[in-house]
Order: sequence, then C-alpha cells, then structure tokens
Amino acid sequence: MMELKPLAEAIRAFPGITRKNTIHEIVKLLPTNSFVNVAASEGEDAAAIEFGDDYILFATDGIMESLVKNDPFLAGYYAVLVNVNDIAAMGGKPLAMVDVMSIKEDRVCSLILKGMEAAVKKFNVPIVGGHTHPDCMYQAIDISIIGSVPKTDLIRSDSAKTGDDIVFVMDLDGFYPEFIPYAWDTTTKKDDVLVQKQMDTMCVVASEHLAHSAKDMSNPGCIGTLGMLLESSGKGGIVDVDKIPVPEGEDFIHWALAYQGCGFVFVCDPANSERIIELFSQVGCDGAVVGKVTDGPILKLVSGDSEEVLFDFTKDIITGCGPYRK
Repeated sequence: MMELKPLAEAIRAFPGITRKNTIHEIVKLLPTNSFVNVAASEGEDAAAIEFGDDYILFATDGIMESLVKNDPFLAGYYAVLVNVNDIAAMGGKPLAMVDVMSIKEDRVCSLILKGMEAAVKKFNVPIVGGHTHPDCMYQAIDISIIGSVPKTDLIRSDSAKTGDDIVFVMDLDGFYPEFIPYAWDTTTKKDDVLVQKQMDTMCVVASEHLAHSAKDMSNPGCIGTLGMLLESSGKGGIVDVDKIPVPEGEDFIHWALAYQGCGFVFVCDPANSERIIELFSQVGCDGAVVGKVTDGPILKLVSGDSEEVLFDFTKDIITGCGPYRK
C-alpha cells in the first residue's frame, strides 16, 4: 500500500502542473467560439480545424531554456517529439512541421539542428520550413506541427463519460537523460520503425472508435495529465495508484511526474479497455485499467484502504479549461 499524501502533494506542487494554471486567462482573451470552422481548441493537445471530410490538427510547442542550454541536441529532438505526440493523442497522423530558432551561438544552433534531423528520421515527419533569428541574446527552439484525422475519428480531451474506465498505456523500456530527469526517454535508442508503429497505434484506436477521450502523458505526468482531461470534461475520477504500470526499481513519485516518451491516458467504455491494452502491447507498451471516471468534480487517489483527494475542480485549477470555470 502506498502513502498517498506525499504523492498528492508532489503532483499539486509540480511545475508541470503549476505553470499551466493561467492558461484559462489567455483563453478568455482569445476566444474561438465565433469561428465556426474551429471544432476544438482550448484544453486540447491540438486544435482541430474543419477541412472537407477531415480535421486539420494544428499544435505548437517550445522547449525549456534549461534544456537548450544543457543539451541542445536533445532540445532539438524533443521539440519534434512533443509535437508528434500532440497530434497522435487526437488520433491524427502528423504531416509536417515548421520551426523557429533563436540563436546566440553557432555551436548550439548546429546541435539543435542535428537533434531535429535525428527526430525527423525517427518519426518520419518532415520539417518543411521555418525562421531563424540570428545574433540573439538568447537561444530557443520552437516548432509548430500540422496533422490530419478523419472527422469521424477525432479523439478529444473533453469527452469523458461517467463510468468510463481509465486506462494508462506506457512504454516502460526507457531511461532518464542526464539533463532532463523528469523525461522518460523511450525513443532515442529504439528502432525507428517501432517508434513510428507506437504513434500509429493511436490512429488504430481512433479508427476503431475505442476511446471517448485521450491525452498524451506530458509535463504534468501520468496522473496530472488525467487531471487535465477530467477537468476539461467536467468529470472526476478514482485512480488506484497500485495498478499504474511502473518500471521495476523506479521511484513511484518520480515516475508519476515524468513526461512519457510514449504514454497515453484513455477513458473508454469498459468493453474497449482490453482492446486498447492489447493494441499497445503489440508495440512494446504496458497497459492497465487504473480507475473509473465519476460524475463529481473530484479526482481521488486510492491505495488499499487509503484514499486522498488530489483535485477538486470546483476550486482547484490545472489549466482552468472546463465547465467549472466558465
């Protein structure tokens, strides 16, 4: 049985959670309600824009200054990875990317480019253009990505249903890079074909309509990412932390806070849970039903006979994007 209070306190105080707290304030300044072609925006991993029988998926991400400074190669690589994951999370196929680099030193620029080159090969998604700011007083890499998904197959973040299973799938075969101790790297040392199959498995989940909602496990960690999904859906949940897949010998709190190189949260009809787990087992990922979606606004952790409230969305905020903050 796990002691839950330290886990809950670590998740609530984690920068991967706290730095998202003001997102709803920006959303209020830039509303999309009047744009009829925008099918999904705030609270989602990517925006979905109507385009014929498909949605164009549009996302962007930047890399933290500390990683650009300490490991520019991985900064370039992860700038691609995080964007590819955002498209995959919505059941989409990544199509192309553009980048913006701000450069102070040529050496750093070269290493960022080499990291991007490696990731383009790894995920088979081209960088088709971009912009460079030379002679800056700082160094940064930001990437935007587009993808597509049939309108019938879009997986949103805000569609959880009461009684759904909560399913976590994660690639446990990885490591923590030296300069990003909260990123579980499952891709840099793996075969390119396997990595691409892992991302493509999300398209299978989407085409078979197995999940009501999903997100990739990003900076808030696996449980925090679930929290964002439930917050945007106006739902709560119960998570049995003892059922969460974890690599042997890894500290659980550290693991719960980690960005997953390949990890997804699903909420789905219980009849579909084993199919999702089976699909990802075929590409080297472990999966488990870890809990249930509830009707109330509270996300609760349980372990044995112990329980702890993690978030009460009537008063707690992750992104603030959800019906409790309208």
